[in-house]
Amino acid sequence: MFSTIKNIDSRIFRRCPQTGRIVGIQKRNPGYFLLPLLGFFSLIWFLLRVIPKPSRAQYPCMKIAMPFASGFVIYAAGLYVSFTAFAKARLRFANRRYLFSLIFIIVGLLGSLIMVTADRSAVLAEYYHDDFTPNAPIGEAHGIFPGRVVWIWDADATNEKCSNASAKDDGWFMPQNNNQPVIDRMLSDAVQTLTGKSTDGEAWDAVFHFNNRLQGKGDVGYQVGEIIYIKTNATSSWGGNYDEKTLAIKKNNSYGIAETNPHLVLALLRQLVNVAGVDQQDIYIGDPLKHVYKHCYDLWIAEFPNINVIDNNTSRMGRLKIVSTDEPVMKYSDRGTVMFTGDWNDPEMGDPTEEDFYCQVAEICDYLINVPTMKGHKRAGITMFAKNHFGSHMRENAVHLHGGLVDPTETGEYGRYLRNQYRVQVDLMGHEMHYKRGLFYLMDALYSGSEATDPPRKFKMAPFNNDWASSIFLSLDPVAIESVGYDFLRTEYHENSAYPYAAKPAVDDYLHQAADKSEWPEGIVYDPENDGVPIPSLGVHEHWNNAADKLYSRNLGTGDGIELLKITGAADVENRWQAHLEAFYLHQNYPNPFNASTTIRFELTRAATVTLQIVALNGATVFTSKSDLGSGPNQLTWNGRFNNGLEVPSGLYIYRLMVNDGDTQFEQAKQMIMLK
Repeated sequence: MFSTIKNIDSRIFRRCPQTGRIVGIQKRNPGYFLLPLLGFFSLIWFLLRVIPKPSRAQYPCMKIAMPFASGFVIYAAGLYVSFTAFAKARLRFANRRYLFSLIFIIVGLLGSLIMVTADRSAVLAEYYHDDFTPNAPIGEAHGIFPGRVVWIWDADATNEKCSNASAKDDGWFMPQNNNQPVIDRMLSDAVQTLTGKSTDGEAWDAVFHFNNRLQGKGDVGYQVGEIIYIKTNATSSWGGNYDEKTLAIKKNNSYGIAETNPHLVLALLRQLVNVAGVDQQDIYIGDPLKHVYKHCYDLWIAEFPNINVIDNNTSRMGRLKIVSTDEPVMKYSDRGTVMFTGDWNDPEMGDPTEEDFYCQVAEICDYLINVPTMKGHKRAGITMFAKNHFGSHMRENAVHLHGGLVDPTETGEYGRYLRNQYRVQVDLMGHEMHYKRGLFYLMDALYSGSEATDPPRKFKMAPFNNDWASSIFLSLDPVAIESVGYDFLRTEYHENSAYPYAAKPAVDDYLHQAADKSEWPEGIVYDPENDGVPIPSLGVHEHWNNAADKLYSRNLGTGDGIELLKITGAADVENRWQAHLEAFYLHQNYPNPFNASTTIRFELTRAATVTLQIVALNGATVFTSKSDLGSGPNQLTWNGRFNNGLEVPSGLYIYRLMVNDGDTQFEQAKQMIMLK
């Protein structure tokens, strides 16, 4: 039996329970006859099941039936109001009571409007609703510090006045719009904070040791001669967007599309060569499906002339033309039932997509560093690490993979908006080439964008406040960092924004499945090597408590999920993680548990503005105080009351200390218990 669902733009579709594919059955208003009938039977079924045993209302099948049943009630009410009003209007008109007749006509029209729009609202609203329950982690956290994601934000990294205009030769990627010393320092801070080390060298050694244990190579560091492959995102460099003779970017409509920042890559190369001790000749860099622009190549080669810059189809001008693997290495787990070679407007056309050849460097490398740009996406909702591998294979384009996304044609005609359907991103994240060899996950959000082929856009949300995102993110957990990126994108590009792609339903379904196999579709076993070994949990997924605080369960001390460490500001501090350790130390409150008041002790090594925030488990802020304090031992007392003076109820609370010394900002949180 096909189930009927609603698309974003009010088309109605049918979902096949076997393949998960959704097929359009009519473009506008076909549900006026079918949905009332479906709603009537849903109402009868719901009443027959729930009246004898009300607890059945929580059953999944009842939750599915309820929107249709409630929609039918609205439909029937609208029909009754409309019919009655028009009958009364006719009677009043016959008696020449024209004013009353007009009033009843208006009421009848309103009833008709309710009747014909019921299928667009209450009936199918459940299918458009998505679950963003805060701080409910699923999966197994990964990393030296499990679930840790480091967010470095520094507005000085980018040029606020950048126009990104081709007529002015002012692309976001140009040197005048990127502060290289600041970007270098941001990456240094990120690596140290990720590992808890006080020098870059110690941090890189810790990263290599962690990855080699994951690969089963033992507790060893980097070995001379091992190959590192840096996968970039070069979205705009398709044919016609570059000069054939020089490979310089052309000044056309694709000028300045958001993609991997070459200056962040330069900072990465400096770390690999100058700190980690990797030979230049053992580094390969590029996007196999694309070309490498002249401005990228020149920037990297000027400092590191012996690195290998791979290119899609040319070995001219110092590039290394990609070579295919001898055998296909990616075996998609839908086994040809969901994805087809297809067409940009019809993903069901063509032959089944079952496997892909990759560029040879992906097969022979010892370590992979995936460096995507944080962007929205019309077909996938978002594009970060997983979606960046749409450019890792050897075909002409990636249309054959679109059937595995939430909106394969970007029009909604083949929308796959229900959860627990096959998602190609899980295969891409879980293949051993990507997961086991993934040294760490570095996300470029210096000039973040609204869509894969759009220019970068300034972010309106706090703390960016209509400036470039000017951020980088780093993690050893591929699911956690994509989850954090998704929270940023769905907040900035929400359903009422001009670019609501991240707001499409089930966009994070692949993150649920990558985290926990209980979320896998029926009949699908993710085994992208097709060797009989399913992928494990690839990391932990959850949503933050709210967009203002951006706290995850490990920040709040409530669960084993994500820990987002935020470092902001343009401080001249060589080792910011060490500065974090030295800036303050937060003690456990005393007494704990308490019933009247409790004292929170902490130590500052320098004067700072200290904000104490008490947070309930649901994420609501209970109490806040702000003080300017000197260095040395300090303490604050909380009397167990809200800001308005009322007593808080018994329960578990989080106390969070935020320290701002005018140069950098840090925070730390612990739990406490109020007992009355």
